Amino acid sequence: MCGRYALHAHPDVVALQFGIENLPAFPPRYNIAPATEVLIVRGAKASLAHWGLRRKFANLRAETLAQKFPGPYRNGRALVPASGFYEWRSIAGRKQPYYFFPADGPLLALAAVCDGDTFSLITTQPNATLREIHDRMPVIIARDDYAAWLGGEDRLLRPAPDDALQARPVGMAVNQAANDSPRLLEPIELSRTLFD
Repeated sequence: MCGRYALHAHPDVVALQFGIENLPAFPPRYNIAPATEVLIVRGAKASLAHWGLRRKFANLRAETLAQKFPGPYRNGRALVPASGFYEWRSIAGRKQPYYFFPADGPLLALAAVCDGDTFSLITTQPNATLREIHDRMPVIIARDDYAAWLGGEDRLLRPAPDDALQARPVGMAVNQAANDSPRLLEPIELSRTLFD
């Protein structure tokens, strides 16, 4: 699952990485939650869309996507620019948030499918970086594969390489969707007793 993500890169960086000339205005966000209107890329165009396909599905599983949502899968492919995303690990009866961000470069491209002005992120099995934290991860499309994904390639619905991401534990403030500031990304020290 991917329940929150961040996009705080400068618009010029987003435009350059995704090959977009005219971007709609978007503010830096550090705690994007489902139902939010956010930036997506379809082909050579960027637009704003609501996170939640048909206002219902924030995430869809890669394994069943083509069977359950054939129309969006064939005709609604998109990329969602992200500076990073959050996942939660159960530790000592509580959920500890972690922030995952690119090991190399300023942005990730999360695979998505659209229907009208709504979209869902696509999730898959976790890579080694995520496996200890969560049992799902968003599908991340490599920069060289943007055109292939948008053009209908099927082989890309897989976990990202193990070295594609870095992770750090962050504070509990991210649990509240109303909290939105760069401080959410600050790493915290975890007590060793949490893991005993």
